[in-house]
Order: sequence, then structure tokens, then C-alpha cells
Amino acid sequence: MGKFIARLCGVLLLIPVAAFGDRGCFDMDRWNGILDDVRTSATAMGVGDATIRAVVKSPAFIPAIIKSDANQAEFKLTLDQYLARTVSSVRIANGKKAAGQYPTMLGRVEGKYGVPRHVILAFWGLESNYGAVKSRHKLTDAFLTLMYDGRRETFFRKQLLALMQTASKNNLNISEIRGSWAGAMGHFQFIPTTLAQYGVDGNGDGKIDIIHSVGDAMFSAGNYLNRLGWDKNQRIVRRVILPADFDRSLLNGDTKKSLAEWAELGVRNLDGSAIPVVDMTAGLVADMNQSAILAADMASAVTDAPSDTDIAPRPVIVAYLTYPNFYRIKKWNSSNWYAIAVATLADELKQ
Repeated sequence: MGKFIARLCGVLLLIPVAAFGDRGCFDMDRWNGILDDVRTSATAMGVGDATIRAVVKSPAFIPAIIKSDANQAEFKLTLDQYLARTVSSVRIANGKKAAGQYPTMLGRVEGKYGVPRHVILAFWGLESNYGAVKSRHKLTDAFLTLMYDGRRETFFRKQLLALMQTASKNNLNISEIRGSWAGAMGHFQFIPTTLAQYGVDGNGDGKIDIIHSVGDAMFSAGNYLNRLGWDKNQRIVRRVILPADFDRSLLNGDTKKSLAEWAELGVRNLDGSAIPVVDMTAGLVADMNQSAILAADMASAVTDAPSDTDIAPRPVIVAYLTYPNFYRIKKWNSSNWYAIAVATLADELKQ
């Protein structure tokens, strides 16, 4: 038999047996136990009856979400390939258009939270292409499905209950809240616990709705970055060059040194000049899986030989100095490539 028919609260669901892996069939007792736990916990947390009923009345198990969770693709992109995808000319143009569309809102966010508008725009562009990317999964069903799967049941239970609290508190129809299969939602792709902690009513209508309100979404993003310690007076990264024999174990961003120490180790601007040295620590990040050692354009900038000689230029490594704001971005998303993409797009959108 290839499929199993389950009755959930009066609703028949046709579910592929393969979705359950070694279980072989759908465990109705487990499913109902999850619903009972959600109902009891949400009631104890003060979630309104209407929200609770909407979640547990006719829930759906979604096999495709289990498949997505089990088969998350590992993209083997070089940093340059990643930046070409994330900081495209179209995304830059759309970001400039968005800046012209929301100048007042962006100014209010910058004034209140100290996060420059081009930084807010960069996050918005990367997370949802300025709101153009719409998520399709009903989040309550997505969380229930992932809880049933069990791999990260505690995490997804926490997300569902946080979502229920937010919906109840802000009088939102939880059945209409859509997100990614893993639970991220809205213009800046917040998960429910992040929304619960940092969500802000930006448009003054008395509720927080980061899906339908650009103002709420921008203010929430600004509040989040502010609480992470964003420093508007610091840049995020600086593209630099290093000697070809530089210790590559230092290039993962984990090792922090003063700028003076990096300069002594040979870190220089792309044109070969000395990097600015102020009282600040930084890391270094480079993609050593791509052709990071270059003997052409970048190397010619730092050779000591006059341009009219036949002496070959010294090879160099292209890298990024990563300042404190870089590591604040990594608390939003832990990927080095993502943080560099935010910095790159923000620089393109800076006016």
C-alpha cells in the first residue's frame, strides 16, 4: 500500500506512507497528543479561545514539509557566485525604488533606532526581495507537522505557541498567517519567537502585523538590530588584500585582532595602501574554495615594481575585514556569506 488515509477531527487526509519514514503509518495517538498539548499550553498562556480553536479544529499534516526538512540542499556556491545571486543589478534597482517609495518610514526607523535606511533596505531585499516574495505555507499546520516529525519538536512547539500568543494579542486571524516551511514570515522573515521579542507597531494601528504592514516590519527590523547593538558610525566590512603566504587558518572570521595587528600581518586596502587603523577589533573572512589567490588585477595594485617593468606581480589573497556590525548581522543569520551580502547591498543602496 502506497498511501494511508487518516481522519483528523473529521477531515480526511490522503498521506503518502513514505512521509513517515520508519514509522510506516501515521500515528494518530501521537498527533492527537500534540494537539492536546498545544491546546492545554496555549490556554495556560492566556491565548484566546478563537485562536486556539483555529489551530486545533481542522489541522493538516503536510508531508512536503517533512521532505523539505529532511532534504535541505547544501548549496556549494563560491562567495562571488553567492553575491552575484543576492546582490544583482535588479535587486539594487528595486532597492533604490523602495527607498524612494518609503523615505518617511525609513527616516523614522533610522531616527528612532539608529539603523541607517540603506541597512534596513539591504535586509529587506535579501529576506523577501522588498516584499515581493510571498510565503505560501499555513504556519500553524507547518509547525504541527514539524512537531509530529520530532526532529526539533521542542523548537517548533515554542514557535507555534509564540505565534498563537502574537495572533491572539494583536487580534490577527492565525489561519491566514503564511510563512516558509520552517516558520519564517513577513517582509524580514522573522520566526515567531523573534517577532514576540522584537515586534513593534510601526504604523500606529494598535497591533503588530509584519506580514501586511511595511511599517510594522521595518520598525521591528530596526528594533531588532538596535537591540543587537548596531553602531551606525561603523561600517560592516572592508574588502582587503593579504600576502599569498598569509595564515589561512585566520580567515574564517573567528579570530579577532586589532586593526593595528592585522596591518602588521600585511592586511592592506585593495589598492595596496594602508588600512585605516582605529581602536577596534575585527576578523577576516575569505573564500578559499574559489580562486582567492589572484596574480592579475589585485596583485598588480600592490607590486613594488614600476608598471613598465617585466617583473611579475606578487600574488595576493582577497578577503574581507569584518567589523563588529558584521557579527551583529550573524546573530540574525549565522552565514558569513549572508553578512557580506548585506554589507555589499547596503553599500550599493547608500545615498
